Amino acid sequence: MNTAADPARFDIVARIAQRVPDLRPAERDVAALILDDLAGAARASIGELAQRAGVSIASVTRFAKAVGCHDVRELKLRLAQAAAVGERFLRGRAAAAGEGESSALHGAAESAPEPLATRVYEEIHTALARNHELLREAPFVQAAAALAQARMIYVFGMGGGSSALADEMRFRLVRLGRPVASYQDSLLQRMVASTLSPDCVVVALSVTGRVPELLDACRIARDYGATLVALTAPASPLAALADWLVPIVASETDFIYKPSSSRYAMMMALDVLATELALAQPEASRELLRRMKHTLDVHRGGGERQPLGD
Repeated sequence: MNTAADPARFDIVARIAQRVPDLRPAERDVAALILDDLAGAARASIGELAQRAGVSIASVTRFAKAVGCHDVRELKLRLAQAAAVGERFLRGRAAAAGEGESSALHGAAESAPEPLATRVYEEIHTALARNHELLREAPFVQAAAALAQARMIYVFGMGGGSSALADEMRFRLVRLGRPVASYQDSLLQRMVASTLSPDCVVVALSVTGRVPELLDACRIARDYGATLVALTAPASPLAALADWLVPIVASETDFIYKPSSSRYAMMMALDVLATELALAQPEASRELLRRMKHTLDVHRGGGERQPLGD
């Protein structure tokens, strides 16, 4: 198979797993060694790999070609790239157990496992606490002022969490009478960005701040004079583009099976920004919220303390 034509999509870990049944016994030993310690295999010389696997250097060379690499050098490069993803995605038991918990599994019969609801709650709580101090210093007043003065607000988000939260931001701003639209498609973001002017605001959501398509759309918007409010990682390329930066810090644990808690930090930042905007125009906000509550109560019935929307 010619991997040179599409090197970026060549997943060496998946390729090795796919090819194992067709490998010679000695090559399977090399595969087992590599999959057991990806980073170590990437650092080892060809002689070290052969010695650790108990095979000849020729077997290591044949293995590299069998999994689609031109030579051992390319194999090691791809192993290093794969190792950079993180060991927590490569070792099943450690990933399932989480940080510092693999040894606890051996004593599971002696102590009851922590309820999953408790574990999820604690990770959410940790994410919120970690971001709380950052948000205390964020320029919410200035960002809210930009939203209050904007002729039109566009919210850009891509990916699982930010796509959903872009719509969430739109829902919050509509309640406060702001003209707003949300876009998750990269091509539409570029098209919209090219229509903007200095009286428009883009709110860009990205936990990493490194999504190439989102960065391109934000650069285009800035080129046409739009103000950029970014909710993102403080040291990211997106943060560097922002007029007003609301910092979001994500710190993922080794428990890879649950959704990222970072979206709760993003949601907290969105809530603070929307609340700051509401408080900047208290009389107008109160009247708009009153109308909404009246309309909903007439429609569905209910009491005074029911939320605005379900």
